[in-house]
Amino acid sequence: MSWVGKSLIARLDILSEPGVLRGLRPLIRLKPRSSKRSWVKIIKAKLFLNYTKMAKASVVLSFHDILLHRSDIELLEGPHWLNDTIISFYFEYLEKVVFSKESDLLFVSPEVTQCIKMVQTEEIKTFLEPLHVNLKKFVFFALNDNNTPDMAGGSHWSLLVYSRPENCFFHLDSSQATNHDVAWEFASHIMSYLAKGGSINFVDKECIQQSNGYDCGIHVIINAERLAEYSCIHRNMGSCNMLTKINPNAKRKEIKKIIQNLSH
Repeated sequence: MSWVGKSLIARLDILSEPGVLRGLRPLIRLKPRSSKRSWVKIIKAKLFLNYTKMAKASVVLSFHDILLHRSDIELLEGPHWLNDTIISFYFEYLEKVVFSKESDLLFVSPEVTQCIKMVQTEEIKTFLEPLHVNLKKFVFFALNDNNTPDMAGGSHWSLLVYSRPENCFFHLDSSQATNHDVAWEFASHIMSYLAKGGSINFVDKECIQQSNGYDCGIHVIINAERLAEYSCIHRNMGSCNMLTKINPNAKRKEIKKIIQNLSH
């Protein structure tokens, strides 16, 4: 094999899946005298084709606007920190299935929430107006402590809920107010849009604390569902007791079962 082939194989060993490389090596052997430019074209084409095939093969569920891959679902097996895709899926499931008849509830995906964090105040409406947020009484946001606009990341999730009837933001953090500043800044950021120039109260609401460093996402999901159920009955959130014991492992298994049922 030429030095070009060996060099490209070495780079792809770092950047690519083993399955992709197995697809590339036959082409490299068939083209030993190709120029460097030809090698690059061939490898890019084959890499893209194999990656596309693997990506499609790894999709387990397409649910409304959410695509779940095997790698997402594996996070539910724990002990793993949940990503935004799993939380987005469950928010979508709550809105489209569990509370489909409750027009007062809105579950904003983590991706949209992150975009809102990064834009100027006058641009917030670009994201919230299509969701008809001004017609909703209870709006749920999953907050991440990542403040870098061009990078994925973060280390903690918490829940922020806007209750229009109570004119209040309720922040629920399962790790001793780790995200307090994140939630306060986000609430202050969207307050002018939601209150039309007025003010909205902010409360750090007591809730069950996580017993490890990775269950914050599951706590967000459980807390959101419990508050949604309560608000549908009592039309408020402030009086809801969020100190009732929860079982994160059982919820992980429940979500996996929901995904399995929806994928059949």
